[in-house]
Amino acid sequence: MSDVVVHILKLPNFPPGFELPSYATPGAAAVDLRNAGADILLAPMERVLVPTGLAIALPPGYEAQVRPRSGLSSRRGIGLVNSPGTIDSDYRGELLVPVINFDRAPQRIEHGERVAQMVVAPVARIAWHETDQLPESERAAGGFGSTGTR
Repeated sequence: MSDVVVHILKLPNFPPGFELPSYATPGAAAVDLRNAGADILLAPMERVLVPTGLAIALPPGYEAQVRPRSGLSSRRGIGLVNSPGTIDSDYRGELLVPVINFDRAPQRIEHGERVAQMVVAPVARIAWHETDQLPESERAAGGFGSTGTR
């Protein structure tokens, strides 16, 4: 595993005493992002952008993916509106997490609570090669559900 240098900026709304996102265990693939704003009460099916108080500069050739936290989704029905969300290497604004409450009951997201996880990954750029015919494959044009359930 190799480290990727990512520049990070604490914005004025980044709470004093908060630590930068870090890996919870040596085998963790993602760092946790926290709510840097006030407590939020989310009604069922309500969406909100949760501030992190952070901005980053990824190196060219990388993206950051923002994903739901499994505990929040399985225990409280809190997910992300778009998942994974992509942060491009040229974005310099605040990291905002688009949270949604899929539960039937209102859910509170507290100040400092971990709301999402972020993975940094390399990106392959597309070099299109227009053709009159695609190479054969076993699956061919079989779409949704075409490979069966087992």
